[in-house]
Amino acid sequence: MTKIHPTYDVAVIGGGPAGMMAAGRAAELGARVVLVEGNRRPGTKLLMTGNGRCNLTNVGHDTRGLASMFGAGGKFLLSAFTAFGVEATIAFFEARGGRTKTEPGGRVFPVSDRAADVLASLTRYMSQGGVTVMAGARVTGLDADGGRITRARLSDGGTVEANNFIVCTGGRSFPRTGSDGAGHGWLSALGHTVTALTPALAPLKVSEAWVRELEGASLAGAVLRAYHGGKLRGESAGEVVFTRNGISGPAALNMSGAAGELAGRGAVSLAIDLMPDTDEAELDARLQDLFREKQNKTAINCVTGLLTPKLAPVFLKLAGIVEDEQINRINRAQRLALARLLKGLPFTVTGVGGFDRAMVTRGGVSLKEVDGKTMRSKLVENLYLAGEVLDLDGPSGGYNLQMCWSTGYVAGDNSSPARKHSSRFLDFARNDKQG
Repeated sequence: MTKIHPTYDVAVIGGGPAGMMAAGRAAELGARVVLVEGNRRPGTKLLMTGNGRCNLTNVGHDTRGLASMFGAGGKFLLSAFTAFGVEATIAFFEARGGRTKTEPGGRVFPVSDRAADVLASLTRYMSQGGVTVMAGARVTGLDADGGRITRARLSDGGTVEANNFIVCTGGRSFPRTGSDGAGHGWLSALGHTVTALTPALAPLKVSEAWVRELEGASLAGAVLRAYHGGKLRGESAGEVVFTRNGISGPAALNMSGAAGELAGRGAVSLAIDLMPDTDEAELDARLQDLFREKQNKTAINCVTGLLTPKLAPVFLKLAGIVEDEQINRINRAQRLALARLLKGLPFTVTGVGGFDRAMVTRGGVSLKEVDGKTMRSKLVENLYLAGEVLDLDGPSGGYNLQMCWSTGYVAGDNSSPARKHSSRFLDFARNDKQG
């Protein structure tokens, strides 16, 4: 027999960061809320963020600066960031026992360095509001009638009925956590436009075989530049980490979305600048001073002050310098070649890590079809959207989680009948004052 679950004020589909925040906020306002999550418990993907440390947000910008980190979609987020921004996020978690700390680059983490503590705060928030959590319940589609969603269909044959629905199903990154992009299919069936979904914040694959010799090595404070059609198309600063077949680390991850798009239109070359604060002429002067000072040393011993033991042999080989050659035998052309490599170690992109390696998804529901002030669909009356299901993605550093907190909060706030009643009451109060 088909099971019909009780009617709720708000049904939140997807128990990620945006979904838990949305459910908690709607319940806080008095709504009867159900959170439907396909995994055995909410927050599976959240536990993986920041290598298990959970980079909550970023304090390095004002509201407009924060929005600008999302590129063309940033304007859409201005209202959400104003309603629930960085300060509100930090205050939210600290009020629930999650003390925070700020690290270089404005990255905010829990003092405990445990994503599990962030999840515990959200779980308590939902529990205090009386949110019903349906874990292990997979939604297979949304039924609509007369421009409104009437129910969500479940894989076990049951349904969930509610007055309002918030879809927070995320994208396709880390599919083993349940992020399979199914939500985009339901929304497309309702008439929403879904832009192409591609991996973002993913490692880059390169063609150079010698990168294997650098596996595990890292470069701090480097600048990565991407070239396409002979023109500079973007740059990203931060740590670069060498992998077996390419590069990762914040600088590479932040470049991956653009590099992936460009690679579809032709070859993309990369250059890593190890010394972005020094131009090539200044660097060559430094090398000349270093070579004079250590003229009786071998090349490999001489450059250890500039490069780590793992990096030095590869750089020397690429510059045409034999490791055990005395420095006073190195000619000008070899020295200049080394300087050029330090200012632009070249690679050719062959691909971007797939969704299984990507931290977020680029693409999603078109922002033109969603009201940025309320997160309500412009096409379906009782539908709200939040988080990564939208066509929004920012760089690494806490930005994408902040987007989830903000859009989730706004969706939960505006989907609650209590919030609407409260707003109307305030409007009447203002009118009475004016009268």
